[in-house]
Amino acid sequence: MGRKTRIDKQMILHAAYELLDEGGIEAVAIKSIAAKLQCSTQPVSWHFGSMTALKKELYFYAGEKLYADLPSKMADKPAFEAFFISGVHYISIACDHPNVFRFLNVDNPEKTIGESVTGNGTIFSHQFDKDAYEIIAKEYRVPADELRRAIQDIVIYTHGLAVMMIFDNFKMPKEQALKMVYDMGVRVMGTLGIEPPEDMQFDLK
Repeated sequence: MGRKTRIDKQMILHAAYELLDEGGIEAVAIKSIAAKLQCSTQPVSWHFGSMTALKKELYFYAGEKLYADLPSKMADKPAFEAFFISGVHYISIACDHPNVFRFLNVDNPEKTIGESVTGNGTIFSHQFDKDAYEIIAKEYRVPADELRRAIQDIVIYTHGLAVMMIFDNFKMPKEQALKMVYDMGVRVMGTLGIEPPEDMQFDLK
């Protein structure tokens, strides 16, 4: 008789993430996770104790999984290009992983998880807003208030478009959505005298 596989916390979170990605947070349950791992429900209950605790950890696990490589993509890039890369990344997640995007950025955590996981933050204190401001402020001499408003406008537009992209009846080709984000960024930054680098290249895929 072969040895039984030890079910650890990471295996459970990975299985929960796959269920989330495939079917949304409603698909994540102790029994469905156990079935995916081909084990009893005991390891899931033992490691997390409750679905609230599991979903809370899943929230951070999913965020790390989808955003961990963003800093390296933005590293050593001109400020405008780095800002655009962050927007592309955000839209791409909405297009490629709509259920995960909804769980992280649209749904109310107090309803889907059972408690708040974002503290007092807003969309403008998360994702690329703060980092973008600091990067661009170092490279361009633009009044701080004007730059903050410009970035906020782009963040609102990008988030709104991303939310539209998670719903099939609003969905457009991904390349079109990415181009729209780029064009919006060029227009808004242009009002501050910030133009994209001539040699800037971006991947609309």
